[in-house]
Amino acid sequence: MKLGDLADVIRSKNSGIHYVTIDVMFAEQSTYEAVKASSTLNVETIAARYHLAEEDVRLFEYDSGRAFKITIPRSTPVGSPGDPDLYGAQQHAPIFDLELSIEPP
Repeated sequence: MKLGDLADVIRSKNSGIHYVTIDVMFAEQSTYEAVKASSTLNVETIAARYHLAEEDVRLFEYDSGRAFKITIPRSTPVGSPGDPDLYGAQQHAPIFDLELSIEPP
């Protein structure tokens, strides 16, 4: 199944002028636990999707919120010439089709 089909919310936003934070949230505890157990949503996968070095990716599991938080560097500081997304609101798209080896809930 694809992450975009399993998560209830996938969104991104600026986290300061140099970073973007991506939130992946689940309504059901069982779905969150299945995604977590699959180990597919990890630093290596995110780094590959965003063409970043693994050491530039921060991934946090937020169990009480049934969420993953991912922080990555922006390609340009907010508002700089060539900034393609002033609010960082469209930076979550590369993980929508991330294929996970789990059964649908």
